This record gives sequence, C-alpha cells and structure tokens, in this order.
Amino acid sequence: MSEFLEPAYGQRSLGDVVPAVGAALGFLEPAGLELPTGSAYVVFLVDGLGARLLERYAHAAPFLASQLTASSVATAGVPSTTATSLTSFGTGLTPGTHGLVGFTSRVPGTGKLLNALLWDKDVDPVEWQPHPTAFTRLRELGATVTVVNKREFARSGLTVAAHRGAEYVGADKVGERIAAAVAASGERGSLTYLYDGDLDWTGHRYGVASRQWLQQLAMVDAEAEQLREALPPSVRLVVVADHGMVDSPTESRIDVDEHPDLRDGVALLGGEARFRHLYCPRGAVEDVVATWRAFLGTRADVLTRDEVIGRGWFGPVAPAVLPRIGDVVVACHGDVAVLSTADFPYEATLVGLHGSLTPDEMVIPLLVS
Repeated sequence: MSEFLEPAYGQRSLGDVVPAVGAALGFLEPAGLELPTGSAYVVFLVDGLGARLLERYAHAAPFLASQLTASSVATAGVPSTTATSLTSFGTGLTPGTHGLVGFTSRVPGTGKLLNALLWDKDVDPVEWQPHPTAFTRLRELGATVTVVNKREFARSGLTVAAHRGAEYVGADKVGERIAAAVAASGERGSLTYLYDGDLDWTGHRYGVASRQWLQQLAMVDAEAEQLREALPPSVRLVVVADHGMVDSPTESRIDVDEHPDLRDGVALLGGEARFRHLYCPRGAVEDVVATWRAFLGTRADVLTRDEVIGRGWFGPVAPAVLPRIGDVVVACHGDVAVLSTADFPYEATLVGLHGSLTPDEMVIPLLVS
C-alpha cells in the first residue's frame, strides 16, 4: 500500500548520518548524504521525535520546528524501532547487515527471543553485531568520538553492539549532558553523540496527543536550544530521531490470544506490536501467511521473509541474519497493533507505538545548525 514509506538507505537514512559527519569533518569521502563542514559535530538524537509529529505540534517546539523544512528530513530504517535505529546510527550499516532486526528477534537455533533493549547475558553483543562501528572507523582515522548517555547504559549489550569504539561519558541529567557535549566538542574534528529517551517514554505511556507528551516536547526543544547556544558557532549541531510514533486506540488493537487460529503454525511470536516477526516450523509458512492475510486484510502487510527482503526493507541481508527475521513478517497500517497479552503483557499498557513503515513512524528530522 502507498501508505508505507520505504527507507532511504544510502541516501538520507539515519544510518547515513555518521558517515556524512565523517565526510564533513574531512575523514571520509562524501557519499549519498552531504552535510556542511564544521570544526566539530554534535549529534543530538531525540528518541521518538518523528518529523511529522514535530510539524503537527510545532507550537510546543518552536526552536526545532523553525528549522524543519521539506529537505531537512530523513528516514528511519526498518523496523522503525529504537534498538534497530540506534545500531544503524552507530554502525552506519543497514539492519540486514548489522543484524538487530527488531525489538525482539529469534536467537537462531533456539526457541528464544533476544530483547535488544534489555539484552541477554547469554548472547555476546560482539558476536551478534560483529562489524566495526562507524564510531570505531572514525577513531581509527584520527577523530575524537564521544557518546554522552545515561550511566546505566554504559556497558549494556545494545551499547556494545551499536556504539562501541567511542569514549563513553555518563550523564543522567540535562545539564550534565549539555556540559559534557560542549566539553567534548572543543576538540577539533570531533563527533559527539548525545541521547535523550524521555520523549519516547512519555509517548509510550501517555500517547503523542497527550499534555504530558507536549510538555516533554517543550522540554526537549529547550534542551536543544540551550545546547545550540552553548556551542561555539563553528561547531555544527544536528538534531535527529530514531523513529516517530502513532497512538493505537483500543478498537485498533488485535490480541492474537483471542484468535487461536492466528497461533496455528507459529512456533514463536517476536518483533513488537506494530511490526511482528512470526517464526514457523518448516512447511507452515504458506498456511500462516494465508491465515494472517485473510484475518488482517488491509490492516497490515503480511509478507514472507523472501518478500520482505525483496522489498529491501532491511537492506542487504547477511546469511547469519536471515534466521533472525521472521519466516513471516506483519507490518501494520494506520494505527493498528497486533498484541499478545500472554507473551508481551506490557505492550497492552502502552498508548503510543512504533515499528512499522507509516510516515508518522518513518520520517525523522535532520536539523543542521
């Protein structure tokens, strides 16, 4: 359906940002995305700040909204979810190469799911994502690369998989983050990355149309403006996001546990509510696709793994990554969500969701000042 927005890999996707910064700083050759030169770069990633949301609620974020134009946007990758996006950002690779293909995905050879945010001590993040990160490549070329994020994330599996190779500065409060970014960007030819996850949390909890979310957006806007004012004019500030978000009302939610036929032929349910991975025993895929397509109709695209790969949603897919992708993938349209109150009870408590390919989820700001 035309509602879906394909990822702009190699041109204007989140994974193209760090290589473009490297080129702007003179360490790499320019590729698809080009950014202006600067003495240093600070990239501020706001989790959940979709460009469509910023445009819709511009009154709550006048500083950021004033920079938003038709050309100051990019796309997330697929699925439009934090773990996948942060890894694409930190590695400069597409999901089919770096291998974090969802919020949850099957650990090959097992009946278990890896939760890519919480991780699993039995899964080595360097084996799961073995490629050098873009941060590592820039440091090897002589750049100073710093990650500014909460202290609790310093040694998480996701940080190791996505952002290893950079110096890590723990900073839990806004003032700490701004001060750390300003200090790190004093080094000429440096890249500093800082992350704020509070807007995403608020959207999940209360929804993107809520007063709570609008207040949090205003706080993010103030943080970005303060950061810009604290940085020297020669230092470039880029504000990006990992995905947007949609609110999913009760009437748009489907609980697979209320429809037993949807479990037939499905050995393991993964992904998340807007983008499901269905893992099936050999020979069951055709029946699963038929059942889910008949049930969901136009509410979702139900595709085989080969069909998804053919659409290029994950970019080129490495052999080791293939079994992590569902044998069947379900990408929701509109505000539809496919839940399992048995397997993922917490999802039923969330208002805002993301993961699919609608413009509200896929279009992200790329604001350079």
